[in-house]
Amino acid sequence: MAIPIYTIEDARARAKRRVPKMLFDYIDGAAGREQLAHENISAFQKIKLQPRALVNVENRKLNKTFLNKAWDLPFGIAPMGLCDLAWPGADEMLASAAVNFNMPLALSTMGSSTIEDTYARAGKNAWFQLYVSGSEESAFELVDRALAAGYETLIFTVDVPHVAPRVRDLRNGFKAPLKIGPKQFLDFALHPQWSIRSLLQGVPALVNVTDNTPGKGEFKRDSGRGGVDWDFLQRLRTHWPHNLVIKGVMSVDDAVKMKQYGADAIYVSNHGGRQLESAPASITVLPLIRAAVGNDFPLLIDSGFRDGESIIKALALGADFVMLGRPFSYAIGAYGQQGLNTTVQLLADQISAAMAQIGVVEVESISDQVLFSN
Repeated sequence: MAIPIYTIEDARARAKRRVPKMLFDYIDGAAGREQLAHENISAFQKIKLQPRALVNVENRKLNKTFLNKAWDLPFGIAPMGLCDLAWPGADEMLASAAVNFNMPLALSTMGSSTIEDTYARAGKNAWFQLYVSGSEESAFELVDRALAAGYETLIFTVDVPHVAPRVRDLRNGFKAPLKIGPKQFLDFALHPQWSIRSLLQGVPALVNVTDNTPGKGEFKRDSGRGGVDWDFLQRLRTHWPHNLVIKGVMSVDDAVKMKQYGADAIYVSNHGGRQLESAPASITVLPLIRAAVGNDFPLLIDSGFRDGESIIKALALGADFVMLGRPFSYAIGAYGQQGLNTTVQLLADQISAAMAQIGVVEVESISDQVLFSN
């Protein structure tokens, strides 16, 4: 049966009905009044592509080489905390899609699957994203686990020195680990499919940061993460022998300095609007960082991508690779594995169709020449 996802909004609308409100709001919400989350999306509307005619575009190719690996698509799955909140088994679905579509999957430190399990499912397609929310020792324990498991790309997220207030989470009483009171119990009772499946498979938990060592206490999502600095980055660079990506970069000066410190790639991101509401849209910062680090330095980007044309615009403005998060969570919440697969294919088809319109045969050749300028 065909899955009726024709836009990302289709998936979002159905996920909103199927997933408990508290959990949907956690996925969908952002910092403050959520203006930046909306601006991330609307900023793409101001960027126009230049249609071209009489170009033979019959044999279009979407493959892209990035960080020394050939991918079948120019986009991947961004790191997201507690993916299984979108639907039970979401992490396994994401790994399956990563393998079947040959695209990268970034596992968050705050994921609901272990470092080891995710690598077993996705293999070389798996990347690991590091938060430093406790001691430096515990951070390097996570890094060593990723190294031992076989990961070749580490994403170090630097834009959460403190978890920003997210109003929907506060109103709903969202906590990680989950805390169930009368309000939350009613919410789950009104969404029996999600609740029954979660009871059968186990309530999602922060399995990579759980520590049962006596005296260490329970992990708290809102605990401070502001202790990391440039010295820590230097130690991490020395410790990690493979690809090191720095995520959450919105400053030209920071990007240049990170390149000097030995980063292998910069990941432009405002955390989907979930941190500093007054920050600019990621897509507006991308060309500035590209100009500062040079044409050959690898750049990724996320935040606000909702269709294939937006992915093309980012590639034209200097990104080498695009990562998406919420659209895949919506798809899973809406229709599970079939929804996710349909959404990945939808984005691929949209990219291909737009390439035909702008006279481009290969994703690898997309440049600022495809942008309209008057």
